[in-house]
Amino acid sequence: MKLELIATATFGLEAVVKREIESLGYQILKSEDAKITYLGDERAIVRSNLWLRCADRVLLKMGEFRALEFEELFQQTKAIPWEDFIPVDGKFTVTGTSVKSKLHSVPACQSIVKKAIVERLSEFYCVDIFEETGAEYTVKVTNLKDNVTLTIDTSGTGLHKRGYRTSDVTAPIKETLAAAMVKLSFWKEGRLLADPCCGSGTIPIEAAMIGRNIAPGLNRKFASEEWDFIEKAVWKEERRNAFAAIDYDADIRIMASDIDRRAVRAAMENAAEAGVDDCIEFSVRDIASFESSEERGIIVSNPPYGERIGDRGQIEAIYDKYRDFFAKHSDWSLFVITTDKNIEKKAMGRKADRRRKLYNGRLEVCYYQFHGIKKKEGKEI
Repeated sequence: MKLELIATATFGLEAVVKREIESLGYQILKSEDAKITYLGDERAIVRSNLWLRCADRVLLKMGEFRALEFEELFQQTKAIPWEDFIPVDGKFTVTGTSVKSKLHSVPACQSIVKKAIVERLSEFYCVDIFEETGAEYTVKVTNLKDNVTLTIDTSGTGLHKRGYRTSDVTAPIKETLAAAMVKLSFWKEGRLLADPCCGSGTIPIEAAMIGRNIAPGLNRKFASEEWDFIEKAVWKEERRNAFAAIDYDADIRIMASDIDRRAVRAAMENAAEAGVDDCIEFSVRDIASFESSEERGIIVSNPPYGERIGDRGQIEAIYDKYRDFFAKHSDWSLFVITTDKNIEKKAMGRKADRRRKLYNGRLEVCYYQFHGIKKKEGKEI
């Protein structure tokens, strides 16, 4: 069955998610703000949920149309073959958003879409009352500039919920954003990656999972696992393939440290749960004592900043260390996310090679990328 799927993403990460989808072998139909639409089938739902590291959710697109009146919304929603996906005992709720649209009342849109689906299913199944005791089908009505998109959420809990975070600390970074930071650094096995402000370990853990080729959704459940139109055998087969794809022999070298002993303990517990504790070297230490004899290493980090955690003195100390360290290790690269617009001047004394506006939760941040210099050739790496 040919299906249109939508991978939602944090603003600024669309290109990363697009590359992930293409690497799975699926055709991109459209790339827009915060979402990528692509072609797939039932197996694509399974593989997308298991393997997409940087997407927030995978949605099944049911329909798209223009609606200026509630009657139009009702009739066009009812015309969609919901019975192809939602069984007679399916539990379906309707969520929604409305931006710059004539049909601006979200509760009214939700109610009308729910009524239209119920009427369609009632006529098809010849029942008047739906018990809704079966699998969950969360329908979303998105109304943007009078264009309505109807989807069903295949993921359930957001994809950032990998299942390994058993211990937490203040202001953790989302797993999907951490994975994107690593991917945008173009780090790969054989090269040292360090995070001297590791917190609960999300960045080093995501890096290790990337290096070892561990599917991010391997150890969690998804809403669509309970759907009738996707055979259970497909889920078993794709999970079996994902386990077989893990590269236990990969040369993974990652250093993770933090001044907070409790944070490092949490990071170690999370890494063990993710199955990557054997390829991350954890330590409790101040960033001022961070040092390495390795060449061409990279730092990927989410250090404390004003709106998140930490006082100004702590932040300035981190900047001082960055400046000193990179003065001695010009072949190293720095990839750091922060709200502080003075980091280029204070931490590195130069403009970043690249900047990317992102969101850490609802907080607007910038991902600064400072590329190292090849000592022999004098070129950036």
